[in-house]
Amino acid sequence: MHPSLSLRHFLLGLGVVAVWGTNFAVIKLALAQMPPLLFATLRFVAVILPAIFLVARPAVPWRNLAAYGLLIGVGQFGLMFIAMNGHISPGLASLVVQTQVFFTIGLAMWLSGERAHPVQGVSLALAAGGIGVILLHTDGSATPLGLVLMLLAALSWAGGNIVSRQAGRVNMLAYVVWSSAFAVPPLVVLTLWQEGWTPVRTALEHADAAAWAAVAWQAVGNSLFGYAAWGWLLARYPAATVTPMALLVPVFGMGASAFWLGESLPGWKLLAAALVMGGLALNLLWPHLRRWVLQRV
Repeated sequence: MHPSLSLRHFLLGLGVVAVWGTNFAVIKLALAQMPPLLFATLRFVAVILPAIFLVARPAVPWRNLAAYGLLIGVGQFGLMFIAMNGHISPGLASLVVQTQVFFTIGLAMWLSGERAHPVQGVSLALAAGGIGVILLHTDGSATPLGLVLMLLAALSWAGGNIVSRQAGRVNMLAYVVWSSAFAVPPLVVLTLWQEGWTPVRTALEHADAAAWAAVAWQAVGNSLFGYAAWGWLLARYPAATVTPMALLVPVFGMGASAFWLGESLPGWKLLAAALVMGGLALNLLWPHLRRWVLQRV
């Protein structure tokens, strides 16, 4: 039996997934004023400063920190911000990026040589069906390029999950802060190369308080609070108790995008969400359902 979350800890977990989900609408609002790579750079600068002077470096190899910083900073968020800059809606982005669960499982199996369980194949097929539904609709909510970029972002996130798992049990807050130092230099280079100094300077000069608040929310809310609180919960409860709450991220993401940004939710989007989230739920919950059934047979 897995212990259930206390009400206080359930509300903490709910707060984390609410921040992570609504963050997609915040990103979209910020991208109206800032180029995507500049926004990603500022996000990780804000994660580092001043936190890197307040938390000790975790006892992991530098190469592990560098790999995580590059995969999450450049791969996940760099590609995600580019995709959300006109290529995919925030609600769909919050949904598609959750395919990182399948990429994480696939990478872990590839590295360990394990074979997939048939149920995992079914769950992957459901999620792939949801992605297919999105591909079949061209109302401007997502372009093929946007989907590819989001899937690559999800793959990068999965790679980051594998790297962080290799680091062992560490202070996740310190790990995020110190690894972010490796994300900033390549993001700066890519920003100047792809976006140019003039647009960057113009964005910095004209960004209003809302844009800077979005940068702060990315760093403080999404990274520092989110990762620290999630890691705190995982240190006190089994992963099987905590991780299913992440299924609510697309719910908050699509809901916030509809409420704040007026993103439409036609039937095909709801069908795509049901397929992807159904696949995720099946993959996360089937071992516990199987155990529950066997205990009662």
